Amino acid sequence: MRIVTALPNEIKEEEHVWIPLGDGTRLAARIWRSVSSDTEPVPAILEFIPYRKRDLTARRDSIHHPYLAGHGYACARVDLRGSGDSEGVLADEYLEQELRDAEEVLAWLAAQPWCTGRTGMMGISWGGFNALQVAARRPPSLAAIAALSCSDDRYADDVHYMGGCLLSDNLSWASTMFAYNACPPDPALVGESWREQWHQRMRDSGLWLAKWLHHQRRDAYWEHGSVCEDYSSIACPVLAASGWADGYSNAVFRLMERLTVPRRGLIGPWSHKYPHLGQPGPAIGFLQELVRWWDHWLKDVDNGVMDAPMLCIWMQESMPPSTAYDERPGRWVGEPGWPSPHMERIHCPLGHNLIGRPGTEPASRPLEVESPLSLGQFAGKWCSYNAPPDLPYDQREEDGGAMVFDTEPLAERCEILGGPVAEISLSVDRPVAMLAARLSDVAPDGRATRVSYGLLNLTHRDGHAEPTLLEPGTTYRVRVQLNGVAQAFPARHRIRLALSTSYWPLAWPPPEPVRLTVYPEDSELILPVRSIREPDELPESPFPEPEGTPPVASTQVRPAEHRWTVSRDLVEYRSELNVVKDLGVVRIDDIDLEMTRRARERYSWVNDDFNSVCGEIDWEMGFRRGTWAVRTRTRTVLRSTPTEFLLHAQLDAYEGENRVRSQNWQERIPRDCV
Repeated sequence: MRIVTALPNEIKEEEHVWIPLGDGTRLAARIWRSVSSDTEPVPAILEFIPYRKRDLTARRDSIHHPYLAGHGYACARVDLRGSGDSEGVLADEYLEQELRDAEEVLAWLAAQPWCTGRTGMMGISWGGFNALQVAARRPPSLAAIAALSCSDDRYADDVHYMGGCLLSDNLSWASTMFAYNACPPDPALVGESWREQWHQRMRDSGLWLAKWLHHQRRDAYWEHGSVCEDYSSIACPVLAASGWADGYSNAVFRLMERLTVPRRGLIGPWSHKYPHLGQPGPAIGFLQELVRWWDHWLKDVDNGVMDAPMLCIWMQESMPPSTAYDERPGRWVGEPGWPSPHMERIHCPLGHNLIGRPGTEPASRPLEVESPLSLGQFAGKWCSYNAPPDLPYDQREEDGGAMVFDTEPLAERCEILGGPVAEISLSVDRPVAMLAARLSDVAPDGRATRVSYGLLNLTHRDGHAEPTLLEPGTTYRVRVQLNGVAQAFPARHRIRLALSTSYWPLAWPPPEPVRLTVYPEDSELILPVRSIREPDELPESPFPEPEGTPPVASTQVRPAEHRWTVSRDLVEYRSELNVVKDLGVVRIDDIDLEMTRRARERYSWVNDDFNSVCGEIDWEMGFRRGTWAVRTRTRTVLRSTPTEFLLHAQLDAYEGENRVRSQNWQERIPRDCV
C-alpha cells in the first residue's frame, strides 16, 4: 500500500466526541474532518461498529477515515451502545435499539454546522450489515451506503447457519463477542465511571450463543435485519463488495439482482478484509473508489462512477491447494447486470461415477456412502480471515470419505461464474441428515483444490421456516446451492463433485451417523459457465494501486503467534483441530496503551462417535497503561447429545492481580431438526 501524506484538504481529528441519544445514553465517536468544514460544510460518513475505536480498530481506522476526510468529508467512527467507550450494554447484534441509535447518530451528524446535511454509511462485516439495515429504514439524511462483507439474509447466509446446518463459526463468533463484550471502557476518556460500566457489561450483555441456539430455524428473530424480506425498502444507492475467500460473496449477487436502486458490486480474491487491505491479493485502490462513490452520491459530482459494469469480479486462475495465498492470479471481468447475459447453465448428469456431458446416459445403479466424522478437518473456516492460514487444503483426503463424481479431463479451458447447484435424488436411513457438496479443481497430478461448496440440512429441503423429519428409505430430490465463485478450469483438469454426510468441524454433524443413497439417473450438477468467446468489458487494470493515510504508530511488544494444527491419536482414536490466533501484545504509542488478544479454538471428536464432538473456545483480552491493568478470560464449550446442545461458558475478570468477577453459565437447548 502506498502511504499518502499530502491530501487535497487539511484535516483535523477530534479523538473523543460524545453523541447524546434521546434516552440519555452517550455514544463515543472519533471524528476526522477537513479544517475548511468549519466554514464550508461537507457530507458526513458514518461507520458504526462495536470493535473499540480507541484501540482495537485504531490502526485500521487511521488508514482510511483520515484519507476520506482529506478528500472533503467528515468521517465518524462511532462505538455501538455498550462497546468501546460508549455507554450502555450491547445485548445482541442488530437489535432494534442499535438501528434506532444509528438513525439518531445520522440525524446528529446531519445537524452539525460542519455538515451539509447529507450522510453516508460504510462498513465491513457488522458495519456492512447495519448500513444495509439502516438504509432499509430510510433516514432522511442517508444518501448512499457502502456495505462490505455482509449479508441480506441473517439466517440462510450468515455466520450462524448454512442451508439449515449449524456452523461452527456460530460458536467461534459468539465466543469472540463474549470476550469483546467483557472489555471495559478506557478510564482516560470516561473517567471514574469506567469500573461501574465494565461490571454492567459483564453482568448484562448475556450469552449470545444461547440466544442463537434457541433459534435453529428461520423465524422472526432472523427476519429482523434481513433486508431480503423487502428489497424495495432500500431507496438509496448501494455499493456492495466482498471476496471469494470471504463468507459473504453470495449477497453481492443477490443485491445486484434484486435491488432496484443504483448499485455496483465488487468481488475480489480477498478474505474478510477491506479491498485496499485485501488478502489474498491483489489488493486494489478501494479508497479511491470510495471517494468517487461518495463524490457522486453525496456531492453530485458527475464523475462517471456508474459507467463501469454493475458487477466487477476477479476471475481466479487455477492454483494448487494451499491454506493461504499471498496472491490469487486472475483477471478482472465485468458484467452489465445479474444474472449475467454471458452465463449459461450447463446441466451435467451424474453417471458411472462421472459428471457426464449434457446428454450422457446416467448410471442406474444406486450409490451409497456413510462419511466419517474426520471428513471436514481440511475444510478451513466458513469465513477466512487469512490469519492464521484458514483456507481449505488438498481435498483428496476428504474425498476418500465421500461419494465422488469427476468429469473427463477437460478438452478446453472452462470458466464458471455464479453459484453451482447440485440437484440430487437420494434417500437416507435416519430422520435427520445433512448433505455437503464440494466442487473441486483436480489437476493432472491429482491435487484437488476446493472451488466452492454448499450444505443442506435435509430436514430443511422444503424451506428453513418449517423443517420436517425425513422418512428413512423414502426417495427425495433436493437442491444444494453451492457458494458463488468465478473460477477458471484449465484444459486437462477435471471438475469434481464430492458428496458427504458430514463436514465437521466446519458444520455441526447430525445427531447420528447417516447412510446416504444417491440415485444418479435422477441427479445432476448445474454449472454456471461463462462464455469467453468475447472480450471482457474491463481493462486489464481497472483499479488503481491501494493507498491510504499513515497508520497510527504502534509497537509489537510481544510477537504474534498463529497455528492451525490437525492431530489424531491412533490409540484412543481422538482427533483434534487446534487453532491459535494470538496477536501478541501491541502498544499504541500515542496513548501508551498495551493490548493483549489471544484466542484458542479446539474442535475434537473420538472415532465416529457423533456424541463425542466438542467445540471449545478460550479468549484472553488485556489492557494496560501505567498502573491501570485489566484482563478477562472467557471460555465457551459446546457439546451435544442426539436430542440436546450442552452449553457451558465462564468469565473471569481481573483488575491487576485481583479477580473481580467470576461467572458461569450452563444451558441445555433442545435440538430442532439439526
